[in-house]
Amino acid sequence: MRRNNQLSINEIDFIMDNVTKEEIDFEEALKLFLEDCEIRNLRAHTTKYYKNELSAFYKILREQEIDPAPHKIRNEHIKRNVILYLKDIKGLKIVSINTKLRAIRSFFNFLHREKHITNNPVENIKLLKDRKSAMPTFSKEQLSDLFKQPDLRTFTGIRDYTIMSLLLETGVRANECVGISLGDVNYNECTVLIRNAKGYKERLVPIQSTMKNLLKKYIAIRGTVKTDALFVTIDGTPLTKRQLQNRVTYYGNKAKIKDVRCSCHTFRHTFAKLSVKGGADIFTLQSILGHTSMEMVRTYVNLFSDDVMEKHKEFSPLKNLKSRL
Repeated sequence: MRRNNQLSINEIDFIMDNVTKEEIDFEEALKLFLEDCEIRNLRAHTTKYYKNELSAFYKILREQEIDPAPHKIRNEHIKRNVILYLKDIKGLKIVSINTKLRAIRSFFNFLHREKHITNNPVENIKLLKDRKSAMPTFSKEQLSDLFKQPDLRTFTGIRDYTIMSLLLETGVRANECVGISLGDVNYNECTVLIRNAKGYKERLVPIQSTMKNLLKKYIAIRGTVKTDALFVTIDGTPLTKRQLQNRVTYYGNKAKIKDVRCSCHTFRHTFAKLSVKGGADIFTLQSILGHTSMEMVRTYVNLFSDDVMEKHKEFSPLKNLKSRL
């Protein structure tokens, strides 16, 4: 069997002391970085994000005929050929550019830390400042229209109605929602265990009687399938994050909602708004939403609160929305 002609980094180090680690190409550098992600046991979702954004970074450089070898990238490349290129030529929004910058900074910081490159091109590269826009949320009228869209004579309709109810009741993220298993629902304690959370920090989110009844009805028609995922497709496979997002967008289009993006994250913001207006205190909100810092929670409170005192039982958003089931 013919061997691979390209020596590995360890082989090069062993044979030739005068060949430096910074001569690795982009493909090898990306492989090392993704291996490090695996070693650090990052979520599959996070690793996929890094892979996609760094592949896009490679494409951006090639489009401008720039050698993507990590040791050839300089600070000016990041400023001019990434930031300004994406902002002025591609017309990307600040939030999208920052999403790419986070991955690029993590990549080069790793390479520099592990001494695969001597020059760190992202040193002193900061995320771009962005004006905070108004928090997108659904109005009660829009929520009412949304919840009228699922066809409750179908399995997917019951499932999607239950999902949107859970998004509104708990403010969970899309990735967290599809990661819920049957055993994570505790009817006696009135909680749902969120395992697939950021930073692997599991948390319990409370649910009230309306949500409990919806889950019981959905699980009854869900039946027994091979997976223990709570939300499944008509084929009995776990519902994916992309499929969930597509369903929410679909119902937004059916409801003809135009002035706000119909997404799982808009449900999250809406949960926060209705909860704060209903009297949720800042610490309870932080615990339910799973924020590691108070910054985002303070934003919600500053935007929406009049007086924050009561707990989830008093401010349950779903309880105040008339159920169809």
